[in-house]
Amino acid sequence: MLARLFGRNTMDGDPHEDRLSLAARLTVALGSVTAIVLLGLSYYWDVDTAFFDPPRFDVREAALKRVAEDPKKLVSGAVTSATLIEVASFLIDKPGGYLANDITPPGLLMDNTPSWEFGVVVQLRDLTRVLRNDFSRSQTQSTEDADLSRADPDFHNDHDAWVFPSFEGQAKAGVVALARYFSRLTNAKPSAARFYTRADNLVAYFSLVAQRLGDQSQRLSASVGKAPVLIVPITSANPAAAEDLSAAPMVKTPWMELDDVFYEARGAAWALVHFLRAIEIDFESVLNKKNALVSLGQIIRELERTQDALMSPMVLTGDGLAIFANHSLVIASYIARANAATIELIKLLQQG
Repeated sequence: MLARLFGRNTMDGDPHEDRLSLAARLTVALGSVTAIVLLGLSYYWDVDTAFFDPPRFDVREAALKRVAEDPKKLVSGAVTSATLIEVASFLIDKPGGYLANDITPPGLLMDNTPSWEFGVVVQLRDLTRVLRNDFSRSQTQSTEDADLSRADPDFHNDHDAWVFPSFEGQAKAGVVALARYFSRLTNAKPSAARFYTRADNLVAYFSLVAQRLGDQSQRLSASVGKAPVLIVPITSANPAAAEDLSAAPMVKTPWMELDDVFYEARGAAWALVHFLRAIEIDFESVLNKKNALVSLGQIIRELERTQDALMSPMVLTGDGLAIFANHSLVIASYIARANAATIELIKLLQQG
């Protein structure tokens, strides 16, 4: 039966040769099926393909679900802390789970989604730390929140650690600690958590956001290469300073890392859009008083453009105005404008 199936008559040749041929065909078939399954899984697990983008959620609705649809419990800080929990939960529980520390295929062979995940992780770390050090404290000498002091280091574990402890294990513990803080924040008891909506707290957070956006903009722009600006004093004692500047090496992102930087920026912007929308709700009175709501809205709009679907099978890196697009430069332009608007927003909060 098998001989007929594989088109070979065992009576016509060496039976040993037939067995080898059958084993080879079965091996090829098994390998092909395995490859198809792995490719299918990697495509399904990829959160940022040309056809499937990371889901964006309504931050107010996410907070309402956590307080049993009771709007009276949406106190200051409830939306921000609920959004932090939601983003962290999605990072861990999305299809395929957290992939950056996978040691087996297909996660081991994927680099776009792990880069996207790292962008989200950085934003999670930043907001959790500001929540611990600024938003939840009335002054520098006040006692920090116990749950936030546990959650903060949980997200700072190595993002690619897979055991002893794994990043997912630590992050899940961080989510549990954040959920306890959220529960106390929305509970009107004397032991309730605190969240202070002050302008100086916002300045602390947006200063960190501006630094992150500036770094991402520079690394994305380096896809085409550029000469660094060297600050060298030109004096009589150093007449060769001008030559040193012209001979400076080009700063260019290595070709194999271009898509990693691109997807990391997309992941960071995805998380940041949700965090800023939550802050827009929780700090509405402060932002109104400082006439800063429009500026914040501009930042959100620019970052949302970075989430447009990538209708290309790969990240293209054309040279500036070349015939092929440069996706890194497109994203860099949005992030650079968001960075400029963030710096203006900080000035408004400090002086407005």
